[in-house]
Amino acid sequence: MNTSLRPYKGIFPTLSATSYVDPAAVLIGDITLADDTSIWPLVAARGDVNTITIGARSNIQDGSVLHVSRPTEENPQGYPLVIGEDVTVGHKAMLHGCQIGDRVLVGMGAIILDGAIIAADIIIGAGSLVPPNKHLESGYLYIGSPIKKARPLTDKERAFLPRSADNYVQLKNTYAE
Repeated sequence: MNTSLRPYKGIFPTLSATSYVDPAAVLIGDITLADDTSIWPLVAARGDVNTITIGARSNIQDGSVLHVSRPTEENPQGYPLVIGEDVTVGHKAMLHGCQIGDRVLVGMGAIILDGAIIAADIIIGAGSLVPPNKHLESGYLYIGSPIKKARPLTDKERAFLPRSADNYVQLKNTYAE
């Protein structure tokens, strides 16, 4: 029995045939992984009180924590966790009930809190803190705790975002062999 994938109230994670989950990761409940996603060692993801959706070619690196917030009277939908396509989430990041657009790099140890919306084509620096309900505009490097817009991304940085995701697709393919 694969203890990496566990149900919550009878709902198991749903994986694409081309996704990779390391045996040392734990995914619980209502989690959906699209094509060519990769979940690395010691990732803990709990889709218990809401849903987690991870888009194609995205990767969640070692030690990251993914969680959600339950629906409430004030917020009837709660805060699911939605991660777009070609997203690289660095080691030990914490993502809680936020939305992350396509082609985003979340630096190591970054924390993104409930209701935050991260647009496409963004780099979030290592150790940064994105407060609840903060909206980050596309095309910038953001750093700090709390996070601040540092500068526009260079063309080289923009080109790196999908390449970073592709590097992890290639790596997970070698692990899957």
